[in-house]
Amino acid sequence: MLTISGLNQFYGQSHTLWDLTIAIPAGQCTCVMGRNGVGKTTLMQCIMGLLPLRSGVMDYLGQDLARLPAERRAELGLGFVPQGRQIFPLLTVEENLRIGLPARRDGLRQVPGYIYELFPVLKQMLGRRGGDLSGGQQQQLAIGRALVIDPKLLILDEPTEGIQPNIVHEIGDIIRRLIGEFGLTVILVEQKLPFARRVADRFVILDRGRLVADGGIADLGDDLVRQYLTV
Repeated sequence: MLTISGLNQFYGQSHTLWDLTIAIPAGQCTCVMGRNGVGKTTLMQCIMGLLPLRSGVMDYLGQDLARLPAERRAELGLGFVPQGRQIFPLLTVEENLRIGLPARRDGLRQVPGYIYELFPVLKQMLGRRGGDLSGGQQQQLAIGRALVIDPKLLILDEPTEGIQPNIVHEIGDIIRRLIGEFGLTVILVEQKLPFARRVADRFVILDRGRLVADGGIADLGDDLVRQYLTV
């Protein structure tokens, strides 16, 4: 679904992503892993057009994303849940959800019912301000907002960060439902190894901005964990 080739990115004179070549297969969850500061969030922001590339190609369903402005990517079916959720705290739950509707390709102007089926708590709190929700509820709202655009590819950057364990488990179940029942492709940035092993089909490990390992999640052995993931 998404093939990244020769991607390089810089902050000023600092080379942060080095010649990345990564394939994201359709209908699976690919987990991007690595220690803090290795370039995981930077890569997600490059895919979404929030950071410029120095070079590289990002082929998404036959179209080079690198040539498109960020606002066009949602229209092509890329949904993004950024690290830290970044909901609008002064808007209601319903207003947060409706923000994504203009990016839909089918012209729908109401929040799809399946969003409330996946996240019943959101339906109960439609009139409540986003900033008044708990951390777990805000994360559910952020995922629901990304789903409103009817994405083909959903990017989740650290969705379990600071979330209570029962909500973490629910989010894992929802990711698998989105893949199995709705046919989505998911890129998951995650540092919790048990969660990644339960949810992901494949893994990609970055180290200092470079791809150092990838494969099926069953191939994520103890040697790779010790070398690249343990602190």
